Amino acid sequence: MIKSWMVIGGVAFLIALAGNLVTPSDRQWFRRLIRPRWLFFEALIPFIWTVIFICGAWSAYIVWEKDPGSTTTWLMMGLYILLEVITMAYTPVMCRVRKLTIGTILGGTGLIICVLVTLAVLAVSGLAALLLLPYLCWSPIGTYTTWQMGRLNPQDA
Repeated sequence: MIKSWMVIGGVAFLIALAGNLVTPSDRQWFRRLIRPRWLFFEALIPFIWTVIFICGAWSAYIVWEKDPGSTTTWLMMGLYILLEVITMAYTPVMCRVRKLTIGTILGGTGLIICVLVTLAVLAVSGLAALLLLPYLCWSPIGTYTTWQMGRLNPQDA
């Protein structure tokens, strides 16, 4: 029998693959952008997002296990999926249109959705809500960084 954590992890993994929908020219565009001097941790960003997505999937698993299959739980799973889709859209969409403002908007949208998901999840499980804290802490940093890059690269803002 397939376990719920396997389905949740599999769906999260499949959505995460969308982050790879960038072309070599998209990557080249992003690499040439000027970064803020304080951005010394860029190499850690993939690891940070991996931890955030694991925490998010674990949070979704906890919510599912509290009331599996109910309409409310399915709606919450939809919110988790929406959050991951918006988050994973950041890189391919921003790079495809070559506009940092789009990345800033997607980052801010992800933060707002995560706040809403966290508030909804809090009524079900404090631990599930706590597992969304890494996203809530990191998303403003990533969004602010993108905004700063727009200021440093006005032609690409």
